[in-house]
Amino acid sequence: MQLECVFFGPFRDAVGEKTVFHETDAETVGELLVELEAAYPELEGRLLADDGDGLAGETVVTKDTKHVTHLEGLETSVSAENVIRLVPSVYGG
Repeated sequence: MQLECVFFGPFRDAVGEKTVFHETDAETVGELLVELEAAYPELEGRLLADDGDGLAGETVVTKDTKHVTHLEGLETSVSAENVIRLVPSVYGG
């Protein structure tokens, strides 16, 4: 299936475009993030925590309009009609 993945800020820079239709067999957000880190080396270690037990830092990943931490975390299921948005931590002021 193809999943629409939308990248913001530095993630967009790492991928080279804002929206990617990623061909995947992933069934969960966690599996998708592993694939995205492999497909785009500049994202490696920026999406998933080093221990693989959550998102890296304050990274926000939404499925449609809901933050995945308010769903089933990395075990949140994905399907072709979903839009996954990836927003990096933002610091400063």
